Amino acid sequence: MNRRELARALTRIESGENIDIQCRNTDHWLVLGVTGAPGVGKSCLVDHLIRSWVKMGYRVAVLAVDPSSPVSGGALLGDRMRMQDVDSNEDVYVRSIATRNHSGGLPARLDRMVDLLASNGWNRIIIETVGSGQSEVRIVAVADRLLLVEGPARGDVVQAEKAGVMELADLVAVNKSDLPGAQKTADEIRVALDMADSEPPPVLLCSAITGDGMNQLISALDQLPDARGPAIARARERLLSIHQESLLNHPRFADVLKDLCEGELTLDEALESLN
Repeated sequence: MNRRELARALTRIESGENIDIQCRNTDHWLVLGVTGAPGVGKSCLVDHLIRSWVKMGYRVAVLAVDPSSPVSGGALLGDRMRMQDVDSNEDVYVRSIATRNHSGGLPARLDRMVDLLASNGWNRIIIETVGSGQSEVRIVAVADRLLLVEGPARGDVVQAEKAGVMELADLVAVNKSDLPGAQKTADEIRVALDMADSEPPPVLLCSAITGDGMNQLISALDQLPDARGPAIARARERLLSIHQESLLNHPRFADVLKDLCEGELTLDEALESLN
């Protein structure tokens, strides 16, 4: 499948069309979820990962989840514009997709898009999220490994992330290690994670700009064991994701939503009509 055909197939999936796709092989890790608050340097770090993996012989695809335009409903294309250089490589494919205001900060059917990429030979797939805090836990429904990116001078990082994605992260990277406060941030995260009942994930310092610590980060990602997030949490997010998709694709969804807005249905009646 060439790039134009791939783009069209991804659009069909994103639009809700069912197409025949072979499910990806789960014997080895394939999908890296990258999340973190805006401004911590996720895109620069992803750019560095892409270049390194391509040099190692991988074909890398990126699904950059951008906020939806309030006018068109499409992706705002921020990450696609920032990754134009790497996207020109034949072994790199970058696609911006819109959240379309779905809860959890991720579009429905993202898993089917991943399956399509995997079936066409992309053996490293990165999903970069919009960075919407605790709602980002939905990423565990798709990713094999989850990288949480933090940065210095973010205030009370632990308070901001508690009970959220930090509990499910397989590795935490404190980016911008060349800036003051990076070591303090990493130490605070380690202390907080050490208080958890489960084995804490590694916390590494790096700088996507200077390259410091990036080789160690890439090595750590490749050597990680199976995803460490609690199995019940991952199963819950997968179930919620599938339920959300079935609800949004219900043939009467738009009509029920209109009746609900006009006060002709209660919430309980609306849910009953969509069962």
